[in-house]
Amino acid sequence: MPLELDLLGLVLLLLAGFTAGWVDAVVGGGGLIQLPALLLVPGISPVQALATNKVGSIMGTSVSAVTYYRRVGPDLRTAAPMALAALAGAFGGAVLAAQIPSELFTPLILVVLLGVAAWTIARPTIGAQTDLRWSGRGHHLAAAGLGLGIGAYDGLLGPGTGTFLVISLVSVLGYAFLPASALAKIVNFATNAGALMFFVPHGAVLWGLGLALGAANLTGGYLGARMAVARGSGFVRVVFLVVVLGLIARLGWDVLGG
Repeated sequence: MPLELDLLGLVLLLLAGFTAGWVDAVVGGGGLIQLPALLLVPGISPVQALATNKVGSIMGTSVSAVTYYRRVGPDLRTAAPMALAALAGAFGGAVLAAQIPSELFTPLILVVLLGVAAWTIARPTIGAQTDLRWSGRGHHLAAAGLGLGIGAYDGLLGPGTGTFLVISLVSVLGYAFLPASALAKIVNFATNAGALMFFVPHGAVLWGLGLALGAANLTGGYLGARMAVARGSGFVRVVFLVVVLGLIARLGWDVLGG
């Protein structure tokens, strides 16, 4: 493993992992911090960065999911079909990723995110309280459909998957921001697991770096989940808007060829 990472570089990478874990736990989108930091490691290949990023992410997502479960108690009857569908979608998205150029999707995603940001700002009460659109089988089918679509997106492209999970749970199913974040962690765990089921057998994971990054990520994830639970949906909404605007800036830069 010919990586040339000095002590300062390692410290900065672990700081990025901690921050990514915190952001992911609150509202998703931590991959926008962690993956670019990994890509800056000298000697690492893109596939190694992607695979190692998933190790760090799944460790952080697991601890934040457990923290949310203990303190918020998300409905596993919603999480289970959504997570299973997301796992299947991630596999399908990964297959498509080898055939469809990602540059076709980035402008579309940017437009969608601009709409999401404008809609969230224009409706300050959205996500303040849970008001489910459906009940029973209709609710579970809608959750599975969302999981399938967003899981496919995660396998195909990936940036902001947790953010898309939160906004879909809020806008389509009618959850408040806090329980939406709790459910999103469980589903995001499934998409990370699906990716690792492909990367691990292919030997793409740098385990030493991934486990160190995971330790930083899970620390940030634990603290982020506790802070979100303590401060409630209003706090999560503010962080959500900050992350969405950051994602818009990042994708906008890519579209403009920066």
